[in-house]
Amino acid sequence: MSQRDTLVHLFAGGCGGTVGAILTCPLEVVKTRLQSSSVTLYISEVQLNTVNGASVARVSPGPLHCLKLILEKEGPRSLFRGLGPNLVGVAPSRAIYFAAYSGSKERLNGVLEPDSTPVHMLSAGLAGFTAITATNPIWLIKTRLQLDARNRGEERMSAFECVRRVYRSDGLRGFYRGMSASYAGISETVIHFVIYESIKRRLVEAKATANMDDEDESVKDASDFAGMMLAAATSKTCATSIAYPHEVIRTRLREEGTKYRSFFQTLSMVIKEEGYRALYRGLTTHLVRQIPNTAIMMCTYELVVYLLNALRGRGQEMLPESQGGERESGDEIGAVSELRILKNRSAESRV
Repeated sequence: MSQRDTLVHLFAGGCGGTVGAILTCPLEVVKTRLQSSSVTLYISEVQLNTVNGASVARVSPGPLHCLKLILEKEGPRSLFRGLGPNLVGVAPSRAIYFAAYSGSKERLNGVLEPDSTPVHMLSAGLAGFTAITATNPIWLIKTRLQLDARNRGEERMSAFECVRRVYRSDGLRGFYRGMSASYAGISETVIHFVIYESIKRRLVEAKATANMDDEDESVKDASDFAGMMLAAATSKTCATSIAYPHEVIRTRLREEGTKYRSFFQTLSMVIKEEGYRALYRGLTTHLVRQIPNTAIMMCTYELVVYLLNALRGRGQEMLPESQGGERESGDEIGAVSELRILKNRSAESRV
């Protein structure tokens, strides 16, 4: 792929990520609030009569209740808190990820079997590690702004004020809080690939046992694509559900004035104080957000590539080089590229 084509797909991916981030920002804010330890701030305390007298129960809201509370207490604008840093972080995170993935894959192809599953998994892991390390300060500021709950009329904290407060309280190290949890999230890519390969292998075996030799080629392509999309959706949902606790831990570590200090200390404290269910707060919102966000990103990506290629006088849309990727929730690093890989690899399995 030429340098010009690379720039086209990089620009298109950035546009897709930007549009997706804007339109799904309210769900991102709700998810982050649900993950936070302060999620009960707006919930009235419930008095319970016990043998020893009255006690207080902490009540956590559901996604719809949380959305309603934000609208009532803070107004619609609060649903777009943290959007600025999110948009600022999309382009550099994609560029860093793209460069790291391409470089890692090129070197690993010379050591391992070219374009094999281990190559894609290791390249995705190394690229994710690099992108997370470089852009963690941006996502920390985004999380702090999303957790900044202010009533209507109160002055809201700006991104620059947030940067000053982080530096004043924790120094430069403060901008890298939650990075260990993001590293743990790289495991989501590994889980995703393992489950996807297992499902795809069974689909190929099932198709081989059926007599489809007389089918029209277009029908074969349609069934292959449908199976690939089903495998991708199933594997991604399973991987996200399994690895989701790292997102809750990351949000807790990024809270201002937090009592959480490290990955395992936070994990232990959340389980001890709130139970295992607290590790999955916001999961439903996260899964619901992924569907429209991925669809918006794909449509925007395809449209931008088509328009740019049309302006260059080309008759057809070019497919990008296979890429995979681990992405941080809210950043969506490499979502379009990951789906492209699945498409390309599904096509290769038929050859």
